[in-house]
Amino acid sequence: MRDRIPWNQYFMMQALVIAQRSTCDRALVGNVLVKDKRIIGTGYNGSVSGQPHCDDVGHQLVDGHCVRTIHSEMNSLIQCARNGVSTDGTEIYVTHFPCYNCSKALVQAGIKKINYYFDYHDNPLAISLFKDCGVPYEQIKINRKYVEQLAHKLEEAEN
Repeated sequence: MRDRIPWNQYFMMQALVIAQRSTCDRALVGNVLVKDKRIIGTGYNGSVSGQPHCDDVGHQLVDGHCVRTIHSEMNSLIQCARNGVSTDGTEIYVTHFPCYNCSKALVQAGIKKINYYFDYHDNPLAISLFKDCGVPYEQIKINRKYVEQLAHKLEEAEN
């Protein structure tokens, strides 16, 4: 019997793939919103639709932060809102620990758990907010054997 990837690593790998669509190279961030082991939304860092991307025209920096892009977490919440999909009771799998503004939006949207891959300027205000609101957060690491298992299958298929 094959050793299948655990759900938390499966969803985190999805977020890592989605991050590759980011259009701001300062931080390639992606996420998936998951409810009952089903993906209900995705997002990555990117400019407002129809507007230029950082990768094409450069960054808009304010106080050391690029403000041209919408953060991945906000993009997935907006996607769900536009499509009439409730985010209440969902989990997020996000490549980077959320910033404080995204943390507030996630809590307000009813996200019940934050799963992240990279420690990224873990904001003490965000951590305090999660604790005060009873929203657990957990760092998820990918076991390389699943990546290597996939690479091996791809090599077999090419030969």
